[in-house]
Parts: sequence; structure tokens; C-alpha cells
Amino acid sequence: MALVAAAAAPSHTSVVFLLLHICLLLFSPAAAITFHKPKFDPTDASILCSGGASASSGTVKLTNAHYGIEVSRVTYADDIPLWSSATGKLSDFATRFSFSIDAGSGYPSAIAFFLAPLGFQAPENSAGGYIGLYNYTDRVHPPARKQVVHVEFDYFVNPSWDPPFRHVGMNINSLASTVVAPWNSGLRPGGSVMVDINYTASTHNFTVFWEYENGRNSSLWYVIDLKEVLPDRVMVGFSATSNDYSGEQELLSWDFHSNLEMRNTGRERNFRNTKMIGLVAIAAIAIAAFVFLQMRGKRGGVNKGMNLLSMTDEFSRGAGPRKFSYTDLVSATNNFSLDRKLGEGGFGAVYRGCLSDSDMPVAVKRISRGSRQGIKEYTTEVMIISRLRHRNLVQLIGWCHEKGELLLVYQFMSNGSLDSHLFGENSSLPWPERYNIALGLASSLLYLHEEWEQCVVHRDIKAANVMLDSGFNVKLGDFGLARLVDHELGPQTTRLAGTIGYMSPEYISTGRASKESDVYSFGVVCLEIATGRRVVDYIEDGLEMCMVEWVWELYGNGNHSVAIDKRLVGFDEREAECLIVVGLWCAHPDSCQRASIRQAIQVLNFESPFPRLPEKRPFPVFNRAASCESSDEPLLSYSTTDCDSI
Repeated sequence: MALVAAAAAPSHTSVVFLLLHICLLLFSPAAAITFHKPKFDPTDASILCSGGASASSGTVKLTNAHYGIEVSRVTYADDIPLWSSATGKLSDFATRFSFSIDAGSGYPSAIAFFLAPLGFQAPENSAGGYIGLYNYTDRVHPPARKQVVHVEFDYFVNPSWDPPFRHVGMNINSLASTVVAPWNSGLRPGGSVMVDINYTASTHNFTVFWEYENGRNSSLWYVIDLKEVLPDRVMVGFSATSNDYSGEQELLSWDFHSNLEMRNTGRERNFRNTKMIGLVAIAAIAIAAFVFLQMRGKRGGVNKGMNLLSMTDEFSRGAGPRKFSYTDLVSATNNFSLDRKLGEGGFGAVYRGCLSDSDMPVAVKRISRGSRQGIKEYTTEVMIISRLRHRNLVQLIGWCHEKGELLLVYQFMSNGSLDSHLFGENSSLPWPERYNIALGLASSLLYLHEEWEQCVVHRDIKAANVMLDSGFNVKLGDFGLARLVDHELGPQTTRLAGTIGYMSPEYISTGRASKESDVYSFGVVCLEIATGRRVVDYIEDGLEMCMVEWVWELYGNGNHSVAIDKRLVGFDEREAECLIVVGLWCAHPDSCQRASIRQAIQVLNFESPFPRLPEKRPFPVFNRAASCESSDEPLLSYSTTDCDSI
């Protein structure tokens, strides 16, 4: 299985071969597989029911409310091209389905949407918790290449492989889920669930959104290259199992769309000669491009994949952060002693130090050795933050790359990071400081998004990256994932990066970072400041919940004050309401309905009225509009139920 990994800057040769690959794709005739099943007809030959499944009255009954153990399966009759064995091109796909549960005397075991090799059959003894996809042998002696990916809605907890709660899980060749989220399956009799599953080939994002009948919704995502897991053509469908004391569940509707460019054997013969001629022309163009790039490289200029010498030259230009020697920083941190360690993140650890030439306290970030992404983060941080000047941004004092080490030196923040004050067991940050922190963070984003010469998209706004000085003034830090964007340009497609819970739905699904995705993260932090809760926290009945969804539900019921941190001793109720409303506005699932950071500041300063938000958090739905047939990017739309304009 290949997860997303950082890649080195492409060589000139790689660029040429990439151009060749793209041009070759243009010769393939395109075709999309789409079907729409708002209801099920028993005579529809494109839908195959087996085991305990049967179509009647417009639905497919998957399990029946009787005592017994069985496997039910619903599949699409035709195979689905997932990726091209000839070109390696991977398909986007999107599916939406709804199902209902009537618990009766108990719950069915599970229902799963799955992708598997053609002709895949339910293994023997695969009922109950095995979901009709695995059996005891698979669990005890996992096959080397099972080639099954499924999303499960699991009502029955099997201690041997399940988390200790009902859950939605993404499973890759295994009964044990790779990622999970709580599954609140307590539906009324006949209650339904709407599910959207989307795979974006360009970013390898596999996302699941689901909405309960009561309007509450949730999501789950994972990054995976399906070419490494599944064959080029697959079968898709549903597998459901019952246990000894089952209720009843029905599949109510099913839509599916994929966009892989398919090869037709007959037509391919007609294109063969044309392709051969085209290949010669393309090769000539590619060679010319290669020669041009090589000559330009020899003339000079800084390559994106800078070596240490070129980085030193680039960093040393002009005023700003200075170069430190490795010896200086070893001395400042007492050889990176553990008792000087302030914390550790994804790309390295941070140590407290003291510069011998000035007695200045500093924080020294030590990038993890061998991290290619760390090198990119190091370069980005120096190149971007060294050019920024704002009272609410962490100051970069200097840098060092010697002896295989990458080191960044910052001003020391005596009050650490915001998360340590919000989420510590004995911590209770007073309200005035909290509100000022929200304003300070907003001010830093306004500078990055609108006031500097270029728009800076931070991409990792979170409480852990909001630093606090001795007066609890905000200093936003960690610009290793930041990107520069010209003000007139729109969102830019990038490798997905950031922190789960703080990333906006459209960024997760498309990989397009933008000012709006930063604002979403800011909204989440505002809600954390107001509630004192993490973005995913144990809130109701000991189950993990999305804090944003919980606050929005309270807001819709007129009980937003219930969300305020209970540890606070006195607070300004008007400011608290304002912070919650602004947080929800900024964390709106629809980027078009989200506040700009300037609008958020105006409301936080009570210079503009509160926005009117929908009582229920809108549910993101992905589809492909006819007007966008030329684009490979999914369009994002939203359900209109209870969605008033702002």
C-alpha cells in the first residue's frame, strides 16, 4: 500500500517523461461509467442481488428481522475500470447511497460498501462480524494479497478486531479498520442514512461523508493509492450480514460515477498508426524541451531542489535571519539535552536555548534527519517567514544547515502554545486573554491573506501553532507548509498537508489550499478557544464527537451558551456568543458561505452585525455538473435543507 509521501523536486528528465505521459493520454477515447438508482426494480439486470438480498417495493432488503445468520450482497453487474494498466492513469469516482435501519429486537451486524477483484465471492463462514468479505482463516492467516477495500458501518463490536464502539471504518485488505469514527446508529424505525464516498485520483484522497436523518453529519478520510491495493478492474457493491438477533436494513438508493479514460480494443487498432506518428513528434518536442532545460540549468539560477550551497546563498541575501554555526546551537541547547526539549512535531523537535553572545532565550527547531519533507519545510520556512513582518507572527532569528542537521532559531515564547492552555487538565485561560488571542490570530491572517505583497496560505492553522509571549500576545508560527499565491490567483492544488480536524472539506477532497481553507482552520480554533475542547473530543455518552458539529447543533437549538468552557469563572456573554458565531461562520462547510478574515474581524470588533447561519450544519455533497465535463476536479455543492443565506 502506498501512502502519500513527499517527493523530491522533479529532474528535467522527469519533466520530459511526464510531458510524454500526458500527451499519450490524449490519444485514449474517454468514457465515464455512471448509473443512477433512486429506487430498485426487481427486473433491473444491472443490479445483482445474492444471498439474503432481494429487491422489492423500490428497495433492496439486505437483512430481515428474524433470527438467523446470513450474508447478503448487492453488486453492479458490469465491471468498473479503476485504473489503466496501459497508462497507469487512476480514476476518480464518487458514489452516493442511502440505507435504513429498523433495529427491531437488535441490530444487524454490519453493512459495507466494497471494491474487490472481478468474480470475488463471499468466503465460506463469512457471516456475522466478517461482513461477508472475510472469514476466520483470513483473520488468523491473512493472505498476501486479498485486494479488498471497504467502508463499513458496523453496529456489532467484535473485540478481536473492532474498536470498543459502533463505528464507521475504512478497511484495506483487513477486518481491522485503518481509520475509524464513531457511528451513532440510534435511528428511529425506518430512519435513513445518506452516505457520500469520493476518491480523488490526483491527491489519492478517499473521503466518506454521512448524514443522519436528524441532520447530524460526520466524515472520515484516508490517503491511499488504490493502484497499489486493487486490480485495474473491480466489482463494486454492498455486503451486509446479520447475527443471531438482527433487525432489518434496506438499501434505498445508489448512484455511482467514475471518469477513467477507457480503452476500446476495436478502436485502439484504428488509433495505432496515428499514435506511432504522434509518438515521433512528441519525442522530438520532448528532446528539444530537455535540451532547453539543461542549457538553462547550466546558465545558472536556483533549482527548486536546492542543495546546501545554493540554500546558503539564497538565505544570506539581504537583511533578516542570520546564519548560525552548528557549534553555536549545540552550545545554546546543551547539546540538545532532553531537559531542554519543549515539544515535538511531525518534522522534528523544539529545544529551549540561550545564545551565548547575547544571553537571548531562543527556541531551536531541529528537523528530523533524513526527512525529505523536512528539507522542503526548512527551505519554505526560511524563504517565507524571513520576509514577513507583523506583530502577531513568530520572528525567525536564524538558521543553520551543517553536519547533516537542519536547524531553525526562533524568538522564545515564554507561555508556550495555545493548546497547552486550553486543553490541560488544570488549565483555565481567563476570558479576556482568550478573546484577545482570537483577535490577534485573526490579525495575523489578515496580514498573510490581504496585506502583504503576496497572499500567504498557511495550511496548518491550529492551536499548537499559535504561540503566546509573556503577555499572552499571539505569535503565529510554523510556516513550513505555507505557500505563496498571487493575490489575483485562485486556490492552488498542492500535496495534502495539515492536521485532521482543522482541514476544510474542499481542501481534503481536492487538495486545493486557499485563503478559505485557512479561514476554516481559524474558525475551528475560535471554537476551541470558546469551548476549551479539542476539535475531536469526548462530549456525549463517552463517545468521540466532532466539536464543530456539537457546537453547531447547540447553536441551532438556541443553546450555544452550553458550549462555553465550564472552567471559566465569569466571561463576557456577548463576546462569547460572538466568538462562537464567528467560529461557526468561518467553519462553514461551504467555502462560498464562509467569512473572509476581514469580515470575521469586523464582527469580532462589533463593527458589523452577526451573520445569520443555518440551524443545521450543511452537509457537503460532491457531484459533477454537466458544465464541467472538461475538468477532472469534482465540484462541491451542498444540500439546501435548512441552509439560509448569510
